[in-house]
Amino acid sequence: MNPLVSAASVIAAGLAVGLASIGPGVGQGTAAGQAVEGIMRQPEAEKKNTRYFYCLVWLLWSF
Repeated sequence: MNPLVSAASVIAAGLAVGLASIGPGVGQGTAAGQAVEGIMRQPEAEKKNTRYFYCLVWLLWSF
């Protein structure tokens, strides 16, 4: 295989993996912010909000 093609494919794969990780990171940050906001609004529903937050984070980690 041509060394230039090999190097370009390695760089492209690295960029693809790096860019693909941005979406779940943003999603987890948004979910965490919304969970904290929900707990601040309704402190009595902390356990329910925390449970939903962890389920969402586990779902995001599975992708």
